Amino acid sequence: MSETSAVPEAGSRGEQRYRLLPPATPDPVGPPLDERQRAVVEHRDGPLLVLAGPGTGKTTTLVEACARRLETAPDAGQVLVLTFSRRAAADLRRRIAARLGRSTVTPTAMTFHAFCLALVRRFGDVDVYGHELRLLTAPEQEFRVREVLAGTEQVVWPPSFAQAQGTRAFAAEVRAVVARARQLGMDPEQVVAAGEAAGREDWVALGHFFEEYLTVLDAEQVIDYTELVHRSRILLTDPHVRERLRTELSGVLVDEYQDTDPAQVELLHSLAGDGRDLVVFGDPDQSIYAFRGAEARMLADFPERFRTRSGAPAPVLALGTTRRFGRRIAHATRQVAERLPVPVGVPAEEVRAFRHPEVADDGVGAGRVEVCTFDSVGAEAEHIADLLRTAHLRDGLDWSEMAVLVRSGRLGLPPLSRALTAAGVPVEVAGDEIPLGAELAVRPLLLALQVAGRGAGGGGLRLDADEASRLLLSPLGGLDGLGLRR
Repeated sequence: MSETSAVPEAGSRGEQRYRLLPPATPDPVGPPLDERQRAVVEHRDGPLLVLAGPGTGKTTTLVEACARRLETAPDAGQVLVLTFSRRAAADLRRRIAARLGRSTVTPTAMTFHAFCLALVRRFGDVDVYGHELRLLTAPEQEFRVREVLAGTEQVVWPPSFAQAQGTRAFAAEVRAVVARARQLGMDPEQVVAAGEAAGREDWVALGHFFEEYLTVLDAEQVIDYTELVHRSRILLTDPHVRERLRTELSGVLVDEYQDTDPAQVELLHSLAGDGRDLVVFGDPDQSIYAFRGAEARMLADFPERFRTRSGAPAPVLALGTTRRFGRRIAHATRQVAERLPVPVGVPAEEVRAFRHPEVADDGVGAGRVEVCTFDSVGAEAEHIADLLRTAHLRDGLDWSEMAVLVRSGRLGLPPLSRALTAAGVPVEVAGDEIPLGAELAVRPLLLALQVAGRGAGGGGLRLDADEASRLLLSPLGGLDGLGLRR
């Protein structure tokens, strides 16, 4: 069934009504492609690495490559598209369905972790995983780590860790190291052996904690992200499972390949290695998931790691035309790119075409590049607020047509949101960008509960001046600055 759309209409009494429209007729020809895009779409013989920078039509090329495979060989098997976020996967599914004029039987595009969860639920042993295996969210995993750290008596940490134990920072570090060990394919016994060989008591203790942590997860029938990928790799070592999936999948396309970690690369090799139809898109000059274990060198290693059926390194092709920005912005980006090293293992001529794309004259203009420096975070926020207010009041730009990008949602969004709100700029933040505990409406409630919890032992409500001020100025207290001083 194809996707339909709904347009609002004014009702007789002012109520909002919607009228369903038939789906748009699919374009049998597809969007116009340049020579390099067509080469990617028409590629069928084995693995291919596509270097794709911003504005070069990467997503369009990926959608066309998927659609072409489904149109020319509809009975050859399902084409799997893997990406790194639920939003990106949903957008790809929508665009592929619109391009084909129909939806597919199974989700064509999904995240790595969604694929792994489906794999474990389908082929995993019910006696091991249970009937209701659940994937832990990041906050839930951090809570489990703190819970196991507080409850275990068998793990002996080095004396130098005595002051750190029990803190959130220590639990976060332990969680990160455990995740990194799994990304490298290490079991708890291997972590202990590595610690003993290197004379590292902390590694030995971490290995013992790792074993107890996995035991707790198995008992609760839950699993975290890195463990999910690791156990999917184990399932794919079974020849029956591997051949079953390879028979069902005629091709695999991967978006943002530079954000993969070693475990995901090994999973992909088991799924689509040995010269099978595998096309990955990546940008060697960026990597935003290093904190999750992603390694940019995975992209540079692709030609050697995924060889063709004849044993030759996988070919590399760069998309060489950008349509997103003008020549002035392109020149600025080239000045930065020239200082970056050339990835070892990737043909230099393709890297050159990737970093020096031709600028399509599509009416985008030359563009403008501005760099502003500030003495403090507050001064930066004030300048951003001034730019937004000017654009709204003087230029007539609607608030919904403006956006502010930050490097870290956890660290950058809360103070910026407060500054913009104080300046009269309406702020809307995606719900998955800020942890629940950092929400402005939630923090006073959590603080009040902490104060009440401290007094539950009979010692009375103990709070310092800062806590009292924050509570009185919050919606719970309802005071303003003048009321607080009084």
